[in-house]
Amino acid sequence: MEWIERLNDAVGYIEEHLTEEIDYERLGKIACCSSYHFQRMFTYMAGVPLSEYIRRRRMSLAAVDLQSTGIKIIDVAGKYGYNSPTAFNRAFQSVHGIAPSAVKNEGVSVKSFPPVSFKLIVKGVEEMNYRIETKAAFRIVGVSVPLEKDIEKNFAVIPRKWQEIVMNGTLRKLTGLMDTQPMGVLGVSTCNDTEPWRYYIAVSSSQTDKDLEEYTVPAATWAVFPGAGTNQSIQELERRIVTEWLPTSGYEYGNAPDVEVYLNPDPQNAQYEVWIPVVRKA
Repeated sequence: MEWIERLNDAVGYIEEHLTEEIDYERLGKIACCSSYHFQRMFTYMAGVPLSEYIRRRRMSLAAVDLQSTGIKIIDVAGKYGYNSPTAFNRAFQSVHGIAPSAVKNEGVSVKSFPPVSFKLIVKGVEEMNYRIETKAAFRIVGVSVPLEKDIEKNFAVIPRKWQEIVMNGTLRKLTGLMDTQPMGVLGVSTCNDTEPWRYYIAVSSSQTDKDLEEYTVPAATWAVFPGAGTNQSIQELERRIVTEWLPTSGYEYGNAPDVEVYLNPDPQNAQYEVWIPVVRKA
């Protein structure tokens, strides 16, 4: 239950700072994880990306402000962090479907999005197989792309990189360098708040190549979940890990990268493992 309380405390922080810049790192600290992991947890639990949730809450309050007499649109825009009236107008219309100037007209409907509140519901309908493994540090070689702080943007960045390395032959080159555990093509997300966020497509290897990057995955404990299927099935497995397993597991996120291990990289029927860094709850 403590895990759910932390999420609700983070929502409380968002509500208190809707007229200011939201500090994502602060949200992560409240929830005792990195800002990356907080965004992912929030998205899976709330069913909406964190950035979109904040936009909806701000535009809900902006509509109430505009319904009051004597408040200028430009002042409301500034209140919620929009220096450009055009940007505010775009955000307002994306939520309410009408321009801010139309709100004062009698009979015009706007939308209200109340604050979310999380609670624990244990489903237990479908089993989840997993194992806990503590591993020593291991070296990987491959290619990487920077990850955006708004993690929703990465759903376009990462697939493009995979497609690129398939087309230019880099993936084939990587499989030839794989010679240490874990055996498989790796997707490694360095997503803590102490190093740059990057996504590596790599293999564990003792070899070097001047055209490839190197990174050392630190020693850590992971909860390892096997799976099979397409990219969408990986996202569904990750959603279930966060919403069903993690709240009642006795673990919380650890300070290490997320790792995807593709044992069979067939995009239509991949065999894979999802590694989530964990530590025992105090």
